[in-house]
Amino acid sequence: MSSDRVRVRGLTIFRPIIYGNTATVLAEKERQTLPHADHTHKWTVAVRSAASAPGSDIVGGADDIAHFIKRVSFKLHDTYPNPSRNIDKPPFEVSETGWGEFEIQIRITFVAESGEKAMTLYHHLKLHPWAAAGEPEIPPLNVAIKMGPVHSWQYDEVVFNDPFQNFLNILTAHPPTPLPKVRRKPVPFHLANPNSLEASRGGVPEFSQAMEKEELERVEEARKAVVAETDKWRNTLIEKEKELSELQKLVANQS
Repeated sequence: MSSDRVRVRGLTIFRPIIYGNTATVLAEKERQTLPHADHTHKWTVAVRSAASAPGSDIVGGADDIAHFIKRVSFKLHDTYPNPSRNIDKPPFEVSETGWGEFEIQIRITFVAESGEKAMTLYHHLKLHPWAAAGEPEIPPLNVAIKMGPVHSWQYDEVVFNDPFQNFLNILTAHPPTPLPKVRRKPVPFHLANPNSLEASRGGVPEFSQAMEKEELERVEEARKAVVAETDKWRNTLIEKEKELSELQKLVANQS
């Protein structure tokens, strides 16, 4: 076996990515040129590097991630022609128009050198701004236009455990751009903070090291909550099994 195909045991290396979408309201003139008159928005769903290029209006995408990602497949709603879109080179994104929100399956296939299985993610396409208390859930189009683009992005880390030596060489030859320590732009919307309107009303979001830390803390809190809930139901099950056992003994004694 070639030394390049030997795994480096005990080593973990990761690459930060983001996935999600940006959406804007179509102007009346744009809608008139479309084959679907009921389409109200244009949107782009993408998988990108987490860091943003300085001064860019694009969320993420500062780095080329094709050295470890071979293909990104987007599964759109079945009402779209050719709903399964395979993108084999950067930018790993799909742009479309539509009127409704739906879940998009995102399947990331890694380069052959990685020896890794494909990774599947899910993203809810977001078209409408997050409403504050007292505001309509879906604002009129003329109001939504003034509010600007809607951003819905999720940070994630692709983790490679015990990588092959040749793949490790590829990764180390392409280090990711470090995230800024603090945000230079409004923080991205996150499901754990549903009252935040910064992402939809404050311009283009940007991921930062502070946000990464907050994300890890949210994941840890969620993990603890799941463990606590599991323990709660396990204890409940044990109590119910005891009650059932006692009832079965009582029935057996009365027979």
